Amino acid sequence: MTKHFDAGEPGGFTFQSPETVAAFDKHVREQLPWYDLATGIVLHVARHFIPDGGTVIDVGASTGNIGRALLPVLTQRHATLVPIDSSAEMVAKYSGPGKAICADAESFDFAARAPDVIIAFLVLMFVRPSLRGSVIRAMSASLQPGGALVIFDKREPGGGEIGQITYRLTLAAKYENGAPPDEIIRKELALAGVQRPLDPDELAGFSEIFRFGDFSGWLYAAPKR
Repeated sequence: MTKHFDAGEPGGFTFQSPETVAAFDKHVREQLPWYDLATGIVLHVARHFIPDGGTVIDVGASTGNIGRALLPVLTQRHATLVPIDSSAEMVAKYSGPGKAICADAESFDFAARAPDVIIAFLVLMFVRPSLRGSVIRAMSASLQPGGALVIFDKREPGGGEIGQITYRLTLAAKYENGAPPDEIIRKELALAGVQRPLDPDELAGFSEIFRFGDFSGWLYAAPKR
């Protein structure tokens, strides 16, 4: 009998759980069928902004998905990847280019790294809303001229019937990808108070480059001078 991912009790989801870390790569692809597509979009966008000898910061690097996707262009352009994650358990599991740093996006000194590209892939929804604006501003302000900030995250659902349809699209995709219904429900309840979706207004000045259900990708391109 297959043992499925256990998200924990309502409001109890954590990236510090050994079970979460061990099952992470399989779980995200089961719950988010567009995960690899979005990863490919990040690679496509990032290669437009990574210069020779440049620096990329991967915020919420988890086990190294983004770093592994970027490896060919990083190698080609002799660029450096700085992966950070607030979970020591995830850092220990990291497998990708660069040496993962256990650090919190809320207090990390982005400017000290002079990044050309920052990627925040499915992480800001776990940053406290009271601090999220300052984190986004810190990342944007730290970019080198002509650099880019790429954000993929969960957004607040819209209102009315269209919002309901969009939310159900997210649920349907999980179910049709093989996630058991009880696991989908347990995960939703476990994220209560832990995952706080973004209001698109928090990303004023960004361009939306991807959307599926309640998830979007945004791009901010820094002025070239």
